[in-house]
Amino acid sequence: MQTELRFDRWYRPLAVAVGLGPKNTELRIEGGNLHVKMGWAFTADIPLSSIKTAEASNERVFTAGVHVMGSRWLVNGSRKGLVQLTMDPPVPASVWWKSITLKVLVLSVTDPDALITACTAPAR
Repeated sequence: MQTELRFDRWYRPLAVAVGLGPKNTELRIEGGNLHVKMGWAFTADIPLSSIKTAEASNERVFTAGVHVMGSRWLVNGSRKGLVQLTMDPPVPASVWWKSITLKVLVLSVTDPDALITACTAPAR
């Protein structure tokens, strides 16, 4: 999979300063899991078999970083390239202050189609 977390120019310096910049992020598929990390603030290893939907999102977001929106989590460095993943069963994840159960995750990525394809390929 050739994609990574996306960062807007305005947010990148702030993210770097607080340890959430591109050098401290990971987005990869390994061993049947999607590994997502944004610095010290968010980590999840999501079994591909738990991802029921992966779709582009046109949602308007006005924040960057790691945020909860109801029962959904937003991990982003940009308002563009958003992909929404829905998990069933929900999976464990960690945010800086606690462990959570992740049902819906919205990510900003450089190539949404690559992430969607990787998460929905039949031979996962």
